Amino acid sequence: MTAWAWAALALYVFWLLTAFGARAVIQRRRTGDSGFRGLSGAPGSVSWWAGVLFVIALLGAAAAPVAALTGLPALIGHVPAIHGVGAAVAALGIAYTLIAQQAMGASWRVGVDQRERTALVNDGPFARVRNPIFTAMAVTGVGLTLMVPNVVALAAIAALAVAVEVQVRVVEEPYLRTTHGSAYAAYEATAGRFVPGVGRKRNS
Repeated sequence: MTAWAWAALALYVFWLLTAFGARAVIQRRRTGDSGFRGLSGAPGSVSWWAGVLFVIALLGAAAAPVAALTGLPALIGHVPAIHGVGAAVAALGIAYTLIAQQAMGASWRVGVDQRERTALVNDGPFARVRNPIFTAMAVTGVGLTLMVPNVVALAAIAALAVAVEVQVRVVEEPYLRTTHGSAYAAYEATAGRFVPGVGRKRNS
């Protein structure tokens, strides 16, 4: 498991540096703004907890391979095929994260500022899925968990799942409905929330 733990840690660090570090640098050079908005809502609010869970998920994803390297046992035996599939899934999720971020262009943000009005992106990876970056993050998390399937990895992926659901439903969708009105309503009716066809909103 040691080799897989090191591989998971390397993939995670690469994903973190490219999806957040490099992306922020590119965003600042192109727009003069890094795109980071931080936690939404007042401390203790539902939206604030979503941001906290994101942080926990990110820390947990790094802690899982570190824990494996220090002796925390896996929940399943050493099965190279499963770990290999995990590596492939994680690599796919990382690639899709970067592609979806690139497609957002100047509208890319980490967090939401209710005072801003960014362009509605509904083409490319966003044509059939409204939140492809979150989908890609989940795919990456699943892959990393398969590479290092311990309790820390499971806790991290669970935190990510809850954070994504709350962030999208409580923070981002209400903001986009208010900001883009009928354009976003039409988009909700045609594109799924996280996967094509699932989570479309029927217009009344």
